Amino acid sequence: MNLQLDAIDLPIRIRTERGLTDDELLEFSRANHPAQVERDANGELIVMSPNFTQGGAIEGDVYSELRYWARDDGRGKTFGPNCGFKLPDTSVRAPDASWVGLERWNALSPAQQAKYAEICPDFVIEVRSEEDRLPAVQKRMAFWLANGAELGWLIDPQRKVVEIDRPGQTPEVHENPTRVQGTGCVSGFCLVMERVWG
Repeated sequence: MNLQLDAIDLPIRIRTERGLTDDELLEFSRANHPAQVERDANGELIVMSPNFTQGGAIEGDVYSELRYWARDDGRGKTFGPNCGFKLPDTSVRAPDASWVGLERWNALSPAQQAKYAEICPDFVIEVRSEEDRLPAVQKRMAFWLANGAELGWLIDPQRKVVEIDRPGQTPEVHENPTRVQGTGCVSGFCLVMERVWG
């Protein structure tokens, strides 16, 4: 199925007669590139537009900073915005940037790693793009925590705010921070915000 994305207000939700398998989801996603397609726990497909250029640049910068740090740190593996995870609630989602500790990642077989890995990242970053409504992005962050993430950062370039989320705690809101320091699983990671705000 190929969608005419220029004629549809995104994101949209699609319910199929029977849920798509992981392989069918991947094929559907490829057929509808560059749209991003995720699957929720009810089997509905969520089709989102690609980022606007500035939002994509910020997302790329954030992922790059996490990746460079993780390479030098050596405790975990990073994943970019096109990498889907099969979560405990059976949904398949893709954060803008994420990190999984090597002990958890290496516990998966090569076959499990090759598909939508059945693991929730320990650390996720979501970047609010120009078209995102803040409550929707905050709900997305709560979703990650509910599925097992230990730590989440919601980066909002529009307000120059970073919200730090942990399970069972009220988000920490940092207005126009110069840097954000990782804690817990990503202790030692430091994101210099002037590189993000641009």
